[in-house]
Amino acid sequence: MKNENFIKGQGAQRNENNRFDRYTFEPEEEDFQQIKTNFTEVYPKTIVNAVKSPDLRMEYSMNPYQGCEHGCSYCFARPTHEYWGFSAGVDFERKIMVKKNAPELLEQFFQKRNYIPKTIMLSGNTDCYQPAERTFEITRKLLQLCLEYRHPISILTKNTLVLRDLDILKPLAEQNLVSVSLSIPTMNEEIRRKMEPRTSSTKNKLKAIEILSENGIPTGVMVAPVIPGLTSDESLNILKTVSEAGAQTFGYVLVRLNDTVEPVFVNWIQANFPDRAQKVLNLIRSMRGGKLGEKRYHERYQGEGNIAEMIHHTFALGKRKYFADKAFPKLSTDNFTGSKTQQLKLF
Repeated sequence: MKNENFIKGQGAQRNENNRFDRYTFEPEEEDFQQIKTNFTEVYPKTIVNAVKSPDLRMEYSMNPYQGCEHGCSYCFARPTHEYWGFSAGVDFERKIMVKKNAPELLEQFFQKRNYIPKTIMLSGNTDCYQPAERTFEITRKLLQLCLEYRHPISILTKNTLVLRDLDILKPLAEQNLVSVSLSIPTMNEEIRRKMEPRTSSTKNKLKAIEILSENGIPTGVMVAPVIPGLTSDESLNILKTVSEAGAQTFGYVLVRLNDTVEPVFVNWIQANFPDRAQKVLNLIRSMRGGKLGEKRYHERYQGEGNIAEMIHHTFALGKRKYFADKAFPKLSTDNFTGSKTQQLKLF
């Protein structure tokens, strides 16, 4: 039976202990019901991060916000909140750090003397179009800079707020400087509302794919995470539907629950899907060598066992059936106007 005290519209139900703190304070359950989202302006020294993981294709990522209001219980970025002295639980969703100087830092990065332009992933950790973006518009300012400097940018989001910036995305696309991917882990709206409570609805995400494609913006889909026993049976239907909506490519990720993501997710699924919680958790363990998480490079995406193999075969079939005749463009770095090194190429 579902927990009647479960906080709707929120993934985490409590603050998990911070690995780096000796002492913790846990509010009463009713206090969590009253918590409002708090925004703190921060001023980091850098905004572009070099991605050194050998199993990731992107070379740079950029995140204008730390923490995420979307409230996805499985979010791999939750443990990063602990480095700021917060919890990966409720704090991750309710204490959002806003990097107000991100545009200035990006411009400085573009102007580095020996910088060689490469595509930057906007997001990669927390969502650049989470609800806070409606107020702060940092993502929009970053896109304006990319247009001004003719720098390639790829976007990953769960929020159709991306359509607000069509006036920037269209001229970027005309110069082959932008691509957008929408994250769609499920077509089941009941599951979506529980699994990623403050993201855009699946219906609206599909409409966004149509609009982006109609406006000439290369659009893809991330089916992530794939959760066996909960969403894994939807994979082919998702690929068929997004392909018909105009998506040109897709990616997918098997669920993994590292560090403090594990107790957040376990608490969430036991409260929302008590009838299948143990089955889902056991299926995840079957892909992760008896654990719920996996940190080893390559292995974290590959998984192991029959369930992981079945998921991989399903997506391979979906690619042959629904994406065989589609191609995704490689973004251009040819016309970048920033660093002196790049400017010298004009002569």
